[in-house]
Amino acid sequence: MGVLAGCGAPAGGGEADGTTLTVFAAASLRGSFEDLAAQFEAAHDGVDVRLSLAGSSDLAAQVQQGAPADVFASADTATMDRLVADDLVSAPRDFATNTLEIAVPPGNPAGVTTLADLADPGVALVLCAPQVPCGAASARVADAAGLDLAPVSEEQSVTDVLGKVVAGEADAGIVYVTDVAAAGDDVEGVELPEAADAVNTYPIATVTHGDDGARADLAQEFVDLVLSDDGRRTLAGHGFGAP
Repeated sequence: MGVLAGCGAPAGGGEADGTTLTVFAAASLRGSFEDLAAQFEAAHDGVDVRLSLAGSSDLAAQVQQGAPADVFASADTATMDRLVADDLVSAPRDFATNTLEIAVPPGNPAGVTTLADLADPGVALVLCAPQVPCGAASARVADAAGLDLAPVSEEQSVTDVLGKVVAGEADAGIVYVTDVAAAGDDVEGVELPEAADAVNTYPIATVTHGDDGARADLAQEFVDLVLSDDGRRTLAGHGFGAP
């Protein structure tokens, strides 16, 4: 299972009934969904929202294998479509968009300024694996530019790519603009104009297998929060675009 993060005790001092809502979400949603989970808990005494954050493809595979998820939020529509085909989720709704950006260590020691620079054999590049949404988008951008990128490693989530850059294990990585923003001074961002043709759309849905009525209702309420004006404002505050 991915990184599991509980979001604290219920607000308001009400009696806890032990209800846990499990939300599987793409790793790039960490900051925004931690905020949304806190908002949801504040409005639902006794409900604990637990976030499982990892690469969308890994999370989808876990749902297909029967993992006890109540909500799934993917970083692309193709991954969500796999669960739709297996009748494991309700009708998905698009809730955000995200765009790629190049992340480099502070000071940009390799001098990366363009997409073409990433094809230089002297640049240690890290990418998401092709089956991961950020990897699929990176491949589309590279293919459109006629570039053959040869990463030194391929990671299973965008946060793993960012981690390699932060740790100084790579000269550059292709991540989302939201990840660069969240990293603060740990990395610098290099704009990637070519990414305008590879924007990722994020869908969300309730997971349908094994639901009881009360949990299904709570899951739908969480989806409704993400789609609400408050949800959109929270996502925009973390750098996500509207769908």
